[in-house]
Amino acid sequence: MSMNENNGKLSMEAPRLSKRLASLAGLVKQGARFADIGTDHALLPVHLALAGTISYAVAGDVNAGPAEAARRQVRAAGVGDIVSVRHGDGLSVLAPGEVDTVCIAGMGGSLMVRLLEEAGEALSGVTTLILSPHVAEDQVRRWLETNRYVLALERLIEEDGEIYTLLRAERAASAEESEARHKELYDPALLGAKCRAVPHALLYEMGPLLLRSADEAFMAKWRGELTKRERIANGMKQSDAADTRAKLEAWTRTTAEIEEVLACLLGEKRSPS
Repeated sequence: MSMNENNGKLSMEAPRLSKRLASLAGLVKQGARFADIGTDHALLPVHLALAGTISYAVAGDVNAGPAEAARRQVRAAGVGDIVSVRHGDGLSVLAPGEVDTVCIAGMGGSLMVRLLEEAGEALSGVTTLILSPHVAEDQVRRWLETNRYVLALERLIEEDGEIYTLLRAERAASAEESEARHKELYDPALLGAKCRAVPHALLYEMGPLLLRSADEAFMAKWRGELTKRERIANGMKQSDAADTRAKLEAWTRTTAEIEEVLACLLGEKRSPS
């Protein structure tokens, strides 16, 4: 990390971020009071502090080693007046109303949901959630709907051969607003009249905004998922157990539904504009 001369004052350059972290940083609003849960080395809040994006940050990690590494990073960057590093589990490191934006990335959706469920009053005043689950994205989307957070953005980022999902959700002003916006968001007819209705479960798995703007990264992600599903189905076919056969039938139906959605998207893309 180097220093630049700026109007007679020394200012530290923000640390270089991976493509995924840079994309997360780009979702943070100017002036946010920010929390990075599972911060590791605090690269994201330090970058945002040095870039002048955030006014305040809490960097929390459940493991003592990363928390200490985060403290060193904050001291080296000279942003201790903006970034507070804390050792603790999930959102327990936050006081009610302390931040308005929470970022959780680098973990599975089920763990992410657990942390959000256990947050309690720590979510008081949090209007924006920035989330990047590795797996079980449907669980995260369902939690958001249940808790009045409405998806404002879904994005896929490819880095080092992996495709990451980034979500940003904003808290609705009321339960009525949340219900109305979610009804529109998860409309099974979102692909238009030329396609069959998207099964409700797939709307949560595939992402309602991603489906509306499916790009090559989206198609690549779901082609990969179909390959995984075929491998798992072949494994189930080796069993004669009745419960496994029932699971295989359900698995095969869902796979066919995914294939139908992708075929429809490809058909739409190939149609003349």
